[in-house]
Amino acid sequence: MADEKKLVRFGILGCANISIKLCKAISKAPNATLHALGSRSVEKAAAFAAEQGLPTAVRVYGSYEAVLDDEEVDAVYVPLPTALHVTWAVRAAERRKHVLLEKPAAMNAAELDRILEACEAHGVQFMDGTMWVHHPRTAKMKEALSDAQRFGQLKWIHTSLTYNPGPEFLKNSIRVKPDLDGLGALGDTGWYCIRAILWAVDYELPKSVLAFPGAILNEEGVIISCGSSMHWEDGKSATFHCSFLSYVTFDATFLGTKGSIRLNDFVLPFEESLGYGTFLESSELDYGKIEPGMWCPKPNEHVVETEFSQDVCMVKEFADLVIKVKGCETKPEKIWPILSRKTQVVLDAVKESIQRGYQPVEIVS
Repeated sequence: MADEKKLVRFGILGCANISIKLCKAISKAPNATLHALGSRSVEKAAAFAAEQGLPTAVRVYGSYEAVLDDEEVDAVYVPLPTALHVTWAVRAAERRKHVLLEKPAAMNAAELDRILEACEAHGVQFMDGTMWVHHPRTAKMKEALSDAQRFGQLKWIHTSLTYNPGPEFLKNSIRVKPDLDGLGALGDTGWYCIRAILWAVDYELPKSVLAFPGAILNEEGVIISCGSSMHWEDGKSATFHCSFLSYVTFDATFLGTKGSIRLNDFVLPFEESLGYGTFLESSELDYGKIEPGMWCPKPNEHVVETEFSQDVCMVKEFADLVIKVKGCETKPEKIWPILSRKTQVVLDAVKESIQRGYQPVEIVS
């Protein structure tokens, strides 16, 4: 049995589908436990708890406020529609609850700043719910990107995250409603694309962003498909595409002067349920291994094993930080708010470029 004093007691605000995944992740993390669940009605919260087979010890509340009022809740996971993030994340921070916030973090950088300021003012840890960055494969890919001999200098990046959920989704999903998740595909899938690009460049903000002409918006003005380019002072560039209108893709390509890294599952490894993830890496150093009839070396497949799935890794890392803050060992780790804000700033710039008729938008760091 885990030491109860070393378990972070989580409360979850809302019964969104992603909450199912987090309930399981919290239960599997060695340093966390699900303590409370709140919804807009106690009946809905109780039904969710029953459907997911949650332990009877989990407290069920008929409001989000009640979860925040529970003095035994250490941290909250907030999977509410993006438009509600600023309200409930700020309230959580004011009650000194550590905040794990689903992505996109906010409707814009100004709202996110309010959240981050509240977290800092009340001494609580903040992290957004971008899971893939916590998978051990991500650290191994960074090692490959940093290998000057095999990869060289990073020159170009492309990411793509799309899926086609069908007409019912496009009509009724909260992700296409301006008053709930008004960022649409840009917030839902573009967030991942932008984060992957920034991750590759060590989170150096681009000099400018230029959205591609032809973004598709629904009748209420919510983006359902778009793409953009990014440009850096040193000549690096990147592109991405996100959409609710195309067949599912989770692609990422990183090109260097001497090598490349590619994967078709950057958001969620295909083999994660088997305990590992893979990526493909090529280098000019392998030209001596070219097989007859081939014009370039076959990519090397790197296999990265993991004890936990990436959602559990995220919960575990967040809980580790919370435990240290609770024990007065450290102050909240500031890198996570910084990474969230940089992602939000670029996302805002893409939206602005679209609104300005596909004009370039300069980013001031």
